[in-house]
Amino acid sequence: MGNNGKVYLVGAGPGDPELLTLKAVKAIAQADVLLVDDLVNPAILEHAGPGARIVPVGKRGGCRSTSQAFIQRLMVAEARAGKRVVRLKGGDPFIFGRGGEERAHLMAEGIAVDVINGISSGLAAPASIGVPLTHRDWSSGAIFVTGHERGDEAGAARTPDWALLGQTGLTLVIYMGVARCRQIQAALLAGGKAPGTPVAVIQSATGAGQTQLITTLGALADDLAISGLGSPAIIVIGDVVRCASAAESLAAVGVANYA
Repeated sequence: MGNNGKVYLVGAGPGDPELLTLKAVKAIAQADVLLVDDLVNPAILEHAGPGARIVPVGKRGGCRSTSQAFIQRLMVAEARAGKRVVRLKGGDPFIFGRGGEERAHLMAEGIAVDVINGISSGLAAPASIGVPLTHRDWSSGAIFVTGHERGDEAGAARTPDWALLGQTGLTLVIYMGVARCRQIQAALLAGGKAPGTPVAVIQSATGAGQTQLITTLGALADDLAISGLGSPAIIVIGDVVRCASAAESLAAVGVANYA
């Protein structure tokens, strides 16, 4: 590796700065350069050293974003300049965080890279309202899936088979699904998923502005539109949502703000 520095792909967790891991805190404190995603809580940057250079590289759907190619070039350039580079991502870098792509690119360029896991919003969001992803009575497993279609590149992952996913009986944890909520709902219902299946939508999980909706699959799209909730949000579908602390009635809209 010569005089090359090193890149750390670091998960910043779901929002609450106290959910940062000790290993992540150490990496952030020792970084020369931090490339910071848009969803990272600014309070986390208080762990950075006084001489660290902080570079925002936000990537948000529907907004002006830093290109992935630019981010990867910057990581390589800074590492080759001998810097300790932290690529700070919301949640976990290996769960819908493009961490696998970035690690492969860095390794191909001869750059040393470590991955430091973070708590994914798909874990933290349901837990924040008392919902377990598995339960001995209701679900023997959970499926993490994206609701965001990606048809812009050859070889891109196909649209999920929602009907098949619904038939598994496992808890569905959907990232980036708000924009396509109505299509996802229709596909699950068409595949035989019961309209009365409990659903939770959690926006800005563990953050100061966390808000959640408790509803059913049959009412999901309409209730979500009424609630005003939007991205970033996690949608949890399954009987485990019956454990939700905010769920007084799964037959009616229940919106609560736990700020």
